[in-house]
Amino acid sequence: MSDGPVSGAPIRLLLADDQALVRGALAALLEMEGDLKVAAQLADGTEVAETVARERVDVALLDIEMPGLDGIEAARAIAAGGTGCRSLIVTTFGRPGYLRRALEAGASGFVVKDTPAEQLAEAVRAVHAGQRVVDPSLAAETLVSGANPLTDRERDVLRAALDGSSVRQIAAALFLSPGTVRNHLSSAIGKTHAANRTEAALTARDNGWL
Repeated sequence: MSDGPVSGAPIRLLLADDQALVRGALAALLEMEGDLKVAAQLADGTEVAETVARERVDVALLDIEMPGLDGIEAARAIAAGGTGCRSLIVTTFGRPGYLRRALEAGASGFVVKDTPAEQLAEAVRAVHAGQRVVDPSLAAETLVSGANPLTDRERDVLRAALDGSSVRQIAAALFLSPGTVRNHLSSAIGKTHAANRTEAALTARDNGWL
């Protein structure tokens, strides 16, 4: 493990991940770098933007799938906060759609959790310096997969369909008519080249479109 550049104040980090063991491991690894300091740790994304401002965080490392507010929305909140803090998505879910959505939300980087510790530290430094850091294999996959073809409403109905809910249940949950839900599902099934709504929902989820 390198000591990293030690001149000047350390780069202040926030770690947001709902798995305490992962959070603790990341904190321990990053704190071994002489120029990095973990200023805050959170179990969900709800208070990320507020904590960034209060703790003068330079780089926020965010998991995607968290309760309260997911990592992509947390990155969006940080960008809207105007503090100058940069966001680095560090996730198990290396899905092309997630990468595209994260960058659109204002994240400066996207790496997977099995990235070696020294590479992760370098990614933090690069993001702090204003560079964009993206896992190369995921970037290539994203170019191949293309943009998310689903509308916001189609994403809503597919999200609701993930647990096997009926059309009427989805309609009630989203305050839509059953006919409108069927239309959105039919369109989404066509766009995902799926056989039914369950397959369409799973395809969309696996591509990171939801």
